Amino acid sequence: MQTGHPLLEDICSPSQLAEFSDSQLLQLASEVRRRIVDVVSRNGGHLAPSLGVVELTLALLATFDLDRDKLIWDVGHQSYAFKLLTGRARRFHTLRAFGGLSGFPRISESPYDHFGVGHSSTSISAALGMALARDLAGLHHHVVAVIGDGALTAGEAFEGLNLAGHMGKRLIVVLNDNAMSISPNVGALSRFLSSALSRRWVRQARKDVLEFLRAVPRIGQNLALYALRGELSFKSFFTPGMLFEAFRFAYIGPVDGHNTGELKRHLRMAAAVEDGPVLLHVRTQKGRGYAPAEANPTHYHGVGLFTPETGLPVSNASRAPTFTDVFGKTVLRLAEQDKKIIAITAAMPEGTGTEFFKERFPERFVDTGICEQHAVTFAAGLASQGYRPVVAIYSTFLQRAYDQIVHDVCLQNLPVTFCVDRAGLVGEDGATHHGAFDIAYLRHIPNMRILAPRNEDMLRHCLATALALEAPCAVRYPRGSGYGVPLNGAARALPLGVGEVLLDGSGIAVIAVGNRAHPALEAAFFVERELGFRPLVFDPVWLKPLPELELADMASRFGKLLIVEEGALAGGFSSAVLEFLNDRGLLGGLSVKRLGLPDSFVEHGTQLELREMLGLRSRNIAGAIAELAKKQDTVEA
Repeated sequence: MQTGHPLLEDICSPSQLAEFSDSQLLQLASEVRRRIVDVVSRNGGHLAPSLGVVELTLALLATFDLDRDKLIWDVGHQSYAFKLLTGRARRFHTLRAFGGLSGFPRISESPYDHFGVGHSSTSISAALGMALARDLAGLHHHVVAVIGDGALTAGEAFEGLNLAGHMGKRLIVVLNDNAMSISPNVGALSRFLSSALSRRWVRQARKDVLEFLRAVPRIGQNLALYALRGELSFKSFFTPGMLFEAFRFAYIGPVDGHNTGELKRHLRMAAAVEDGPVLLHVRTQKGRGYAPAEANPTHYHGVGLFTPETGLPVSNASRAPTFTDVFGKTVLRLAEQDKKIIAITAAMPEGTGTEFFKERFPERFVDTGICEQHAVTFAAGLASQGYRPVVAIYSTFLQRAYDQIVHDVCLQNLPVTFCVDRAGLVGEDGATHHGAFDIAYLRHIPNMRILAPRNEDMLRHCLATALALEAPCAVRYPRGSGYGVPLNGAARALPLGVGEVLLDGSGIAVIAVGNRAHPALEAAFFVERELGFRPLVFDPVWLKPLPELELADMASRFGKLLIVEEGALAGGFSSAVLEFLNDRGLLGGLSVKRLGLPDSFVEHGTQLELREMLGLRSRNIAGAIAELAKKQDTVEA
């Protein structure tokens, strides 16, 4: 509870917190939480993760000198309190807004953001690199990685732990254990970290383990002696410390993550370890201090606009279902007809729409945790045995499983369906989350097929098509609401490598990929009204295999082509079209213009703002048609 003069606005440097009393830190925690709730209610963002680490943030800043010491957040969406307390309070109202603060740590944003983190499970590896750099330079500062228990389920985190233990570098890892990543955590590790051990169980286990160890030939007595080296060492055999000590980390905890005094004491204890890495296990509550987020931390992990007093969402004007919802309900209907369909996601059943499947067919639903690589190879194993796995992963996260897509799925030509959600511009989460590269990193893989539905109805048909193929297939679709088109009839299979002419015309052919088809239609009607001619609008539907017959026909009938895609131009769909036309000798005499994402990382902002900036809205497309109509034959991007 606030007890005196407001503190937050007076903080100019994180070093000031070292002088704060525990009662002042308690007051500051309350102020920080109110500011986070207020700004996120207006801007959207990752609310529950940041609310859960307020006291931990205060304790870290009160213990370490961030002008020297290095701190990495993993995942970075828990860094809102950190931003407020490291010189960005006066700009915090711009969080996730176009031109404002990023929702994640960024090296370019603040000298206190020591490493950019938008995806999970990277902190230990990065921190170990920093620790080695420190030692090579003859310096003595601390390096601290704060990793969530959900992020700890990923393979890279264990690779980092393994090398850190092997190298024996001085390193502090703070495990923020709130029993959740985005959705409730899954897997043996989660159960292990969350286990509550009774004294009777411990006593019996102590006896059983010692007897087992003594029975091991030749080395059993030594193992038993090791287990008995003091209460702290013995304790680690029956707590999460057992796991981390196996990686040669000193283990401290678990500690109450909402008691700043206890946190500071244990952080100082961790900092005093000089002869190797140490892990401090901190227990926190996701959504702490805001009742709606405490009651439903999954919903408030990442939220849109809401009313702070009630937690209720601000009404969305669009009545159209989201692409994610249409996917989730369609794959459920298809699974009712085919018992071989298995739904797989990587820690995001709600985010990918597979929660419908989970409720209806729990025995055919698998949440792998934050393990995209495992999810893809796991799906390949299922497909090799006659099942039809549907792997629902965001475009930006599927990048993590590129090798598995190539070697485990496509090389063996296994019928795995990749449902690539959030393809294209995602909006306020920015560069780490835009689905910019999926066309480029998938289209060159042999045996892969790629579909891009232009609206929610086509998404249904694309899913049915992908599941009918005896080959790998990716279906890419955007974040957000559809266009409100009717969802009539059953989902049907589409002919392979055949697109659709949406509007017949002359002079210029507009080839519009996926969700850019509807804006292209609007642009064509605008051009007809303003310039007196109607361009043809073509939806390729298939990004691989290309609709070659139709592309060749357009190249021969039209002197000018405009290609529009919400993906990277470098290596994207338009590149594939140019390659095809060139290889067929059809490029000569054509004037081609391309619209898409540039060869640079796109910042954060609303989807509309970013599409306006990048020239991907209907009026931009109309302008590009008008410009192309005036130009001589050439290829432009």
